[in-house]
Amino acid sequence: MIGMFDKKSTNPKIIRELKMEIIKKFKLPETTTLSVAELRCHEPGCPPIETVVTARSSDGVSRDWRISKSAIEINKIDIEKLV
Repeated sequence: MIGMFDKKSTNPKIIRELKMEIIKKFKLPETTTLSVAELRCHEPGCPPIETVVTARSSDGVSRDWRISKSAIEINKIDIEKLV
């Protein structure tokens, strides 16, 4: 039985690669902090899983990008489509 707080761990290498692609695409400075979260939704109309990448700059400004896939499924085309 899977409990409410059981977590599947995404391969850290995949998360690092995703972060590097985001840094490269948006030319983010080294002082930017990136976080990646996979969110699951069971509500009608929302994707079953979504990866959210948040960039926080040193001046406190944050920016989010959402991809309607798990981190392991994201490819370069998905990242190229981000604005």
